[in-house]
Amino acid sequence: MSEHGFHVHGPHDHALEHESHAEPHGLAGRLAVATAIIATIGALFAYMGGLTQANAGLYKNESAIKKTEASNQWNYYQAKSGKQNLAELAVELAPESRKAFYTDEIKRYKQEKEAIKKDAEKFEKESDDWSKRSDEQIHQHHRWAQATTALQISIALAAIALLTRSRRLQVGVYALSAIGVAVGVLAWLHI
Repeated sequence: MSEHGFHVHGPHDHALEHESHAEPHGLAGRLAVATAIIATIGALFAYMGGLTQANAGLYKNESAIKKTEASNQWNYYQAKSGKQNLAELAVELAPESRKAFYTDEIKRYKQEKEAIKKDAEKFEKESDDWSKRSDEQIHQHHRWAQATTALQISIALAAIALLTRSRRLQVGVYALSAIGVAVGVLAWLHI
């Protein structure tokens, strides 16, 4: 533009202005739209992959907590067993007047051990359940990662197709995107 407000458009300026108002068409337009859609789906898949990875870690942590609680209960069970063994020994060694006391102690320890054993087994089962849930989340995470990777490769392939103006690569973009979406569906379905 000149100092006086007069401007002469060259043919290139006119073509650029016309193109900026036109709808996408041809190979470039189709690949641009496809790339935007693929990138959006890929971002969603990446989010789901991160979510499942975080859940897997949380579930594994919960499994470890339950395993520790089970271990604590088994240690408590062992302590009661030791006391029961001492009471059993005391029945053999104690005078007659004290044998009834130690016999009652043996019965008490046996009852307490049963309750402790049930708690320990419950915690072990809970630990196993959390661990299985974690493993399922890791499997699902791998599916999301595979889907995201396929979509990222298809985006890179779209750039190459655009630069080379290759229709074969354009078909490859669509095929690889379809594979990525299919794997994403498998992840969604927990397969």
